[in-house]
Amino acid sequence: MKNEFLKYQAQTTPHPLAMEISHAKGCYIYDSKGKAYLDFVAGVSACSLGHSHPKVVSAAKEQLDKYLHVMVYGEYIQKPALELTKLIAKHLPEPLESTYLVNSGTEAIEGSLKLARRFTGRSEIIAAKNAYHGNTMGSLSLMDYEERKQPFLPLIPDIKHIEFNSVTDLEKITNNTAAVILETIQGGAGFIEPTNNYLTKVQKRCNDVGAVFILDEIQPGIGRTGKLFGFENYNCQPDIVVTGKGLGGGLPIGAFTASKPMMDCLSDNPKLGHITTFGGNPVIAAAALATLKEITETNLMSEALEKEQLIRQHLQHKHIKEIRGRGLMLAAFTDNAELTNHVILTAQDQGLILFWLLFEPKAIRITPPLTISHDEIIAGCRVITSILDKI
Repeated sequence: MKNEFLKYQAQTTPHPLAMEISHAKGCYIYDSKGKAYLDFVAGVSACSLGHSHPKVVSAAKEQLDKYLHVMVYGEYIQKPALELTKLIAKHLPEPLESTYLVNSGTEAIEGSLKLARRFTGRSEIIAAKNAYHGNTMGSLSLMDYEERKQPFLPLIPDIKHIEFNSVTDLEKITNNTAAVILETIQGGAGFIEPTNNYLTKVQKRCNDVGAVFILDEIQPGIGRTGKLFGFENYNCQPDIVVTGKGLGGGLPIGAFTASKPMMDCLSDNPKLGHITTFGGNPVIAAAALATLKEITETNLMSEALEKEQLIRQHLQHKHIKEIRGRGLMLAAFTDNAELTNHVILTAQDQGLILFWLLFEPKAIRITPPLTISHDEIIAGCRVITSILDKI
C-alpha cells in the first residue's frame, strides 16, 4: 500500500511519514497493525474535539439522511449553514455578523483579501514577515519567504511586509493600504504571541487610515487559546476574522466574517464577487455546528488553559529551552533542529504523534484535541522527556 501511496497520490515532501491509518477515535490514531498513537497534533489543530467525536459524527450522519449538496453557495436556504453562521455571529462582537462559508482556511484568506480590496477601493495589502496564511496564490503572496515563493512567481502585486510586534513598522500602514492581515498568534514562525498591546495599536492605525484589519484565526481560533477567538485575549477587534481548521471538527471548512455592509460588497458590482460551489456544504456545516456548540457549551475553553499549565509543568527538561504559545497551541523548543527531528520521529515510534512548525526548525508542535485528558497529557509528556533523557 505504501508503494501505491507514493506512486498514485501526490506528495508534499520527498519523505512523508506514511503511517497507514486504520481508524481514529478520541485522542488516538490507530495504524493498520492495530498500534495506538496518542495524538498531540490533532490534524494540525483541526480536530478540536478529537477524532470521531460522537456529537460531530451524529450531526453529520443525520444530515446525510436529509440531503447533500443541492446548489451553489448562497442561493438556497439550508438550515445547517444558517444555524452555523448565526452561532458564529452570536459569539463575535458587533458588527461582525455576516459569515461567508468556504472550503478551507486558505480560501477564506482569499475571500477576505478580495473583500478588503473591494470595500476600500485600494490595492495595497500589508502582511507580517514570517507569516503563513495558506498556499493558494493569494495566500502565498502574503509570505515573505522568497525560497518558497520564487518557483511560482509572479504572484499578486502590491504586497508589503512589516515586522510582527514592531510598533515603528506601523508607519508603513498608510492611506494607500487596503488591508493589514496578521495571524493573531504567528503559527509557522514559532507560535509568537503579540506583545505590548501590539494588535490594539494595529487596529488603531488601521482605523486612522481607513484600512481593513484582518485577523487570521485559522489556528488560534475555536477555543484553542482559552477563548473562542484568539483576539479576545489581546484587547482588539478585527474588521474581518478568518477561521478554519478546528471549526469543522475534522471536516474541511473555512469562513470569513465581517459586518453586513462590508460583506454585501461581494454581492454586487460585480454580482457574484466571490463564488464557491461547495462552501457551506450541509454535512460539513452540520458537523461544524455540533463542534461549535460543544466548545461553547462546555468547559473545554477554560480547561485548555489548565491543560497548558499541566504541559508546561511536565515538560521541564534541560533540553527544552522554552515553550511558546497559549492554551493548547504550544511549541516546545529544543537545543537545535536535529534534536527536534529526533524527538518527533522517535516519539512516533513510541506511539506519540508530534509534528513540526513551518519556519521554526527547533520547535515541536503540541496542539492536541481540546478533549485530551490530564492523564493523556502526562503520558505524552513522559514520552518526550524520556526521549530527551537519553540524549
